Amino acid sequence: MSDHAPLPDDPLDARQFEIVVRRLADALAYGQESSPFLGAGIEYVQSRLYQNGDPVKFMDWKVTGRTGRYHVKEYEAPRQMPVYLLVDTSASMRVGSCAPGKYAWAVRIAGGLALAAVEHMNPVGLMGVGGAGMHHTPSLSRGSIMQWLHQLRHERAGGETTLGRRVRELIPRVEQRCLFVVISDLHDPDAVPAIKRMAQDHDCLVIHLEDPAEQGTLKAGFFRGVEAETGRSFVAHGHSRFVDRGDGTMLARAGISYLHLPTDEQVLPSLRHFMKNRAGTARRR
Repeated sequence: MSDHAPLPDDPLDARQFEIVVRRLADALAYGQESSPFLGAGIEYVQSRLYQNGDPVKFMDWKVTGRTGRYHVKEYEAPRQMPVYLLVDTSASMRVGSCAPGKYAWAVRIAGGLALAAVEHMNPVGLMGVGGAGMHHTPSLSRGSIMQWLHQLRHERAGGETTLGRRVRELIPRVEQRCLFVVISDLHDPDAVPAIKRMAQDHDCLVIHLEDPAEQGTLKAGFFRGVEAETGRSFVAHGHSRFVDRGDGTMLARAGISYLHLPTDEQVLPSLRHFMKNRAGTARRR
């Protein structure tokens, strides 16, 4: 497949895709005073006695007034929290009743978040959690990230979701605290327990993409279908639900940021509001 050929569930060519991703990154970063990815910036550590040459702007006037001796504030060096994007590349992500589909949105969102994270000096890594074995360690190179995204766009998605297994494999290999961003339709029954385990040591964010047909809003009577990941045949009704929405409640109770994104609604406003709230939380901490 050519690098410039549009995908079945995404009509954009390579140039159009890059423009959309960059605009998405700009929209996510616009007007935010602090990083929605956390970890960026400086933190106050302590105050110490003033020494010749110390910048006046770091004077701690409260301690100086209380003690009668000049003190300056010391800050922790800027921190960089790596961001790992775990993108579901399984067969179910390619199945949908509208365009762009779940997988096309997953790649666009991953791209927008990746470029916005790099803008805040957070290195970004990428892992495919489906049949694809793609894994790139965190980097601050925008060129490398765009290359990964094009690779992800043209990945032959298929097989069952390996989200739970890949998360459990990744946890012991990551020594530094990270922000893990899961972008998936959550069809893996082991996904939620694995993400909850990951959240014990890392910051976690889950973006749950859902097609209208999975919500039970498909305008149809009874129909026969085939499950994309297992190949099992089934009979269902247009009002049948295919995903347990209780996953979001369980993740939220575990302190995990969760966003439900139906693909037939306005995705960008919901995503931007979600990330803006994360930035606001960071400021209050």
